[in-house]
Amino acid sequence: MSVRLEKAERVISITLDHAPLNIMDISLLREFDAVLSTCASDPAADLVVLRGAGERAFSAGVDIKDHSREKVPEMLEVVHGALHKLLALPQVTIARVQGVCLGGGCELASCCDFILAAENSSFATPEILVGCYPPVALARFSSLIGYRRAADLILTGRSISAEEALSMGLISRVAPQGQLEAALAALLDELLGKSGAVLRVTLKGLRELSLRGFADALQRSEQIYCDELLKTEDVEEGVRAFLAKRKPRWTHR
Repeated sequence: MSVRLEKAERVISITLDHAPLNIMDISLLREFDAVLSTCASDPAADLVVLRGAGERAFSAGVDIKDHSREKVPEMLEVVHGALHKLLALPQVTIARVQGVCLGGGCELASCCDFILAAENSSFATPEILVGCYPPVALARFSSLIGYRRAADLILTGRSISAEEALSMGLISRVAPQGQLEAALAALLDELLGKSGAVLRVTLKGLRELSLRGFADALQRSEQIYCDELLKTEDVEEGVRAFLAKRKPRWTHR
């Protein structure tokens, strides 16, 4: 199994375990979707913590092999299906980030209610570097961090530190080196001190209001991806170049 679920009283922990960088392929994403269904049906759990195994990565994103023209429709369906389910969980969700948080991994973390990151973590949506774009970030980041910052991250693919991510509002809190678990425990204590019933009702309203228009935006983002991006020559070149570990030779078509 590439996705582990553990429960301790009112807290469920989900671990993405695909060494070394917790890359999310279609198989792992289907496991993740099933685990989310288990969480959704647990009335005794009030918090869900999502983490990556090891110290190198929360997740370095969706497997580049699943970005080919043939696999993209299935990949988008599985990824976005899981993220819609994550956004609909009745529990407060916390992404615990250690190491790199890239591409689909960054989009996944952004769909949690809290992102708590170690100070040596880094964030990026580098899809543009391999000839594609991050559909969830395209649909959501402008409302999260503002258009200018979203354009900066999505169109350049640059990596940012945890401190920069905090300053732009992409993440919630930064933990000093070696204190991530202590910071997570403190956040859990803050939340567990609240009424579980009130948390759920408040969270429902908070999400409904903040996510207005997101489903339509993501659907449009998927449509542009499939109907326009996949018809370019460079989308295939980007994948080939990445797998061959060489610089892309763009035709700009």
